[in-house]
Amino acid sequence: MYNPTFKHILDFSVAFFCFILLLPLFILLTIVLFIANEGKPFYSQSRPGKQGHIFQVIKFKTMNDKRGANGDLLPDAERLTTIGAFIRKTSLDEIPQLLNVIKGDMSLIGPRPLLVQYLHLYNEHQMRRHEVRPGITGWAQVNGRNAISWEQKFDYDVWYVDNISFWLDMKILFLTIKKVFKREGVSAEGHATIEPFKGNSRL
Repeated sequence: MYNPTFKHILDFSVAFFCFILLLPLFILLTIVLFIANEGKPFYSQSRPGKQGHIFQVIKFKTMNDKRGANGDLLPDAERLTTIGAFIRKTSLDEIPQLLNVIKGDMSLIGPRPLLVQYLHLYNEHQMRRHEVRPGITGWAQVNGRNAISWEQKFDYDVWYVDNISFWLDMKILFLTIKKVFKREGVSAEGHATIEPFKGNSRL
């Protein structure tokens, strides 16, 4: 019953309703971040989706674009703005991704879309996370988010792919709401967000 088509229709319907409901907050945050980030309220980046298809994910911009003397962007911790830190902790930066769900690039529930440059670093097991549409939240997010290791995160993602169901999605949605209010797992220890994935020590 819970086939990909039904899941996609449900995703679209819920995302559209939530976006309309959150539209006043969306407009308010856009204005605030437009001012805080010198006219750049949104952050867009290429991410791999289902079967590795590349799409543009959109989020609220929580970091500035300050660079060091060598021209490279400063570390995340130095670019994370005060308002950006609050928006990230409360997961409000994810609201624009409802548009990605409406477009069909993402699902409400699924493995988080990561960086394109990670694709060649995955082993065969980890690559299976791309068998489904990426999600705004997922099994890894409610089991530690950025506070767990990359290996644990990928294992949770693949477990979700193998056990996907309507009731599992409902459980993840409920746990996500709980996590947002408790603000757990927002960052890895010693990092503003999470340490970059550098590949597997053993394949």
